[in-house]
Amino acid sequence: MSAAAAPVLEAVGVTAGYGAQAVVHDVHIVVGAGEVVALLGPNGAGKTTTLLALAGELPLLAGEVRLDGAATKASLHRRARNGLSFVTEERSVFKSLSALDNLRVGDVQPGAALKLFPELEKRLTVRGGLLSGGEQQMLTLARALGRQPRLLLADELSLGLAPLVVRRLLEAVRSAADEQQTGVLLVEQHVRKALQYADRVYVMRRGRIELSGPASEMRGRLAEIEDSYLTSSAAGTAG
Repeated sequence: MSAAAAPVLEAVGVTAGYGAQAVVHDVHIVVGAGEVVALLGPNGAGKTTTLLALAGELPLLAGEVRLDGAATKASLHRRARNGLSFVTEERSVFKSLSALDNLRVGDVQPGAALKLFPELEKRLTVRGGLLSGGEQQMLTLARALGRQPRLLLADELSLGLAPLVVRRLLEAVRSAADEQQTGVLLVEQHVRKALQYADRVYVMRRGRIELSGPASEMRGRLAEIEDSYLTSSAAGTAG
């Protein structure tokens, strides 16, 4: 990101939750073009709630979300039309459609998907529901990145998947940032793997950002971060 360019995503004092009940409080996050930012924290810390608020799925109770420097209250659908891709922790494949038709529904060319995940080539005619969990997640991410989004929000890409698949998914995210200048905010349970691919890190506990810095610095503080911030006792009651 150049010094003059606005961040792709900026959360300024974001407070959000469900109804009038705040779950995350005064969240400040910045993601630049071509940057992979990891959002870490124990289960229940508020990471998913944060992504939902940034995506436009939850209304803000305070603060604002800025996309390319402009404050927005648009819905997820409108943000998606303007360059946002959001991958939730639930794999969003159409189970009755073939992998190829899943890509077509997402307006993604098969060549773009296969460049990211060549292993899907022999599976294009298979229905989404018959793909393995790893293949479904590759298809989901290929559909999200094949649109060349300005911003990718990704929630627990690696949930329940084998280490080799996790590596392939994170490599694709890193490539999108490097080659397409996609800004990425990544919630990831595999902390050590996330730190290998991220540029910067935010650590959330009990609904608040409590630590942030370059990934290179955080790798040197991994034991401290795991002990002090990532244990289940650090979560509190946030969602």
